[in-house]
Amino acid sequence: MKQSIMYIGTIGQSVWRSKDIGNSWTRTSNGIFAEADIRAIAVDPSNSSVIFAGTENGLYHTEDSAETWQLVDSEMNDLQIWDIEISAKNPDTIFAGTCPSDLFKSADGGKTWKRLDVELADECAGGAIIPRVTSIVIDPEDDQIVYAGIEIDGFRRSTDGGENWETINEGLSSLDIHGISVIPGQQKKIIVATNNDVCQTDNLKYWTPLTVKDHLPWSYTRAVLYCPNGENRVYIGAGNGPPGDEGGIFYTVDLGNSWEHADLGITSNSTIWNFACNDQVEGLIVAYSVSGQIFRSMDHGSSWQKLTREFGEIRALAIAS
Repeated sequence: MKQSIMYIGTIGQSVWRSKDIGNSWTRTSNGIFAEADIRAIAVDPSNSSVIFAGTENGLYHTEDSAETWQLVDSEMNDLQIWDIEISAKNPDTIFAGTCPSDLFKSADGGKTWKRLDVELADECAGGAIIPRVTSIVIDPEDDQIVYAGIEIDGFRRSTDGGENWETINEGLSSLDIHGISVIPGQQKKIIVATNNDVCQTDNLKYWTPLTVKDHLPWSYTRAVLYCPNGENRVYIGAGNGPPGDEGGIFYTVDLGNSWEHADLGITSNSTIWNFACNDQVEGLIVAYSVSGQIFRSMDHGSSWQKLTREFGEIRALAIAS
């Protein structure tokens, strides 16, 4: 296996790094306060020493594999950063999503940023949750196409690199979008994880719920991952709520007609919050529960191992190669 470095972002314990695929960890928060809340981490696909981390007070950047960090001065300085997406085809293009909901773009590798003109909700019905951009995905076949999921405000798409956006919510089981995955091909499919189901579309006009509650013990889904090298599996992370006290990983090889329960060895201590993989690291998939457990697969998800180290609360994970 190609050498890899894993980074996790925690709530209240900043950034941690592992150089041995998760067997041991070191806090690497020099330049970020040690008790920072990290909700997003992204590694530059062209230079694995360059990493961005989203905190509750703006965006941080490192060029030495997290040995030292610097604040990126921008309009995001006082915002929570919930997701960061770097273009694989053009790493100078970076998107960031925040709470309260806003989308930002950099065209120069993160040096400067502009707020994008996209209509997003200022508040949710009832006011219990402030809307936030939870997921940004750049289309793997056309980097001018960008998708964004908002909790609780639905799905957005841009076909011109973020200049203009459209809302595509018809048929969604919920506007509470948590995760997005793109299945490329002649008939491209988009799959989203919501708070009460998984939905898919192949025409980007309307969504079809997959009614996972008919197959899974929980319908609250937080993450979705397409694994092209593992039998074209689509994985979802689910649980009994946010954060919940139970969770698991499930996968389908037939786009949701049937589901299998991945054997983690245990029921996780909370909802499985997200996945991470790296196309340059063959076979490696890592998942984590929001309450701090980490699970590793070395064979595209066919088998899983719970790592020994646990954290209080994990919100971000990235793999560099």
